Amino acid sequence: MRILITGANGMLGRTLRRELARHTLIPTDLPEGDITSPAGFDALVAAARPDAVIHCAAMTAVDRCESEPELAWKLNAFGSANVAAACYRHRVRLIAISTDYVFDGRDPEPYSEFDRATGGATVYGQTKFAGEELIRRHAPDHVIARISWLYGPGGPSFVHAMLKLADGSRPLLKVVNDQRGNPTSTLAVARKLGEILEHPELVGTFHLTCEGVASWYDFAREIFRLRGIDQKVEPCTTAEFPRPAPRPANSALEKRMLRFAGLAPMPEWHDALREFLEGEI
Repeated sequence: MRILITGANGMLGRTLRRELARHTLIPTDLPEGDITSPAGFDALVAAARPDAVIHCAAMTAVDRCESEPELAWKLNAFGSANVAAACYRHRVRLIAISTDYVFDGRDPEPYSEFDRATGGATVYGQTKFAGEELIRRHAPDHVIARISWLYGPGGPSFVHAMLKLADGSRPLLKVVNDQRGNPTSTLAVARKLGEILEHPELVGTFHLTCEGVASWYDFAREIFRLRGIDQKVEPCTTAEFPRPAPRPANSALEKRMLRFAGLAPMPEWHDALREFLEGEI
């Protein structure tokens, strides 16, 4: 299978290049893979003749989206529309990566694919939700894969940040304990996307986060435990670490569509983290 990957130099893109190496890959990123150029991206797809496009390219720096909203809308919404239109014109299946930030994060239970998304309270969430809607409108043969709390080889990620902070110079680390989500490995996501690629009949929105729910505090403690690092960690509140973009209290996602499609569940987050930390980080 010929697969074109946008944002191929990002954290997930790099993992996809490794995990899907059995396929013929066309990795693209800036400057040649400019999704904000309708004609340029259309020409790229026409020349590459892929069977599928995995669309990872996005502006994912949540706080930067607040300070540069015009760029966020251009990349996450307009760019995704261009990718979708090119896929439709050239009859290419589209698998697009999205985020838990499309929800407002105020519900107490994990969000399923059938819960109503609004874009939430952040520019990042609003632009990614707009991108989802444009993909649904312009590329009927699509899978939207929502992920959250992502980490993977090379970073940047929460795992890498915690390991860097636990360098022995800080007797105490304070980590937020009132936000909950699904810590998720790029390895797990890439493998599941590879499985979805083998099922051309599948369409719609799928949640692809690891199983199990944790707070950032829980996540940090497990990182240090698995690495054998003696680092004191203390829970704190979101209010103690104000950020330009509000963080959702609940980022946990339910994987109902995977069950309905008869696909294997995502790995449990502790197991995925252990595998990651035992390998190349």
